Amino acid sequence: MIRRWCLFLLLALAPIAMAAVDTYEFETDAQRERFYQLSNELRCPKCQNQNIADSNAPIAMDLRREVHRMLTEGKDNDQIIDFMVSRYGDFVRYKPALTPATVVLWFAPAALLLGGVIVLIVLLRRRQRALRESAAQHLSQDEQRRLQSLLEREEDN
Repeated sequence: MIRRWCLFLLLALAPIAMAAVDTYEFETDAQRERFYQLSNELRCPKCQNQNIADSNAPIAMDLRREVHRMLTEGKDNDQIIDFMVSRYGDFVRYKPALTPATVVLWFAPAALLLGGVIVLIVLLRRRQRALRESAAQHLSQDEQRRLQSLLEREEDN
């Protein structure tokens, strides 16, 4: 039984062991931090739901190599991101810049949420009004007067 679990564990961990490990040398720790920050900000064009730091796709490895090269050349983060965007489009950024083309990405969720809340409030008010009107229509004049007096007493307390 233990042998089976060990075999299962080895088979499950085999892809991790075969994953390519990039080793880059940096002049400073600040450069290393910028590399990791940029690698986490840029999306892999092939994987589409992973950043280039987490992806093992060949294009992600190329992009990491390119980011490292540009960092060692002394380019700043904006220059590196602009290069990647010019080459791969806005899709390569997890947080696209606010432009007329991406305004929907930034504000659509909030607008939809606000619209949903407004629709919910309107529907609830209509329902309450309809319930009040239907209750008032079913009461006789005597019952309506009695209800009104009870409501007035309740408001006074």
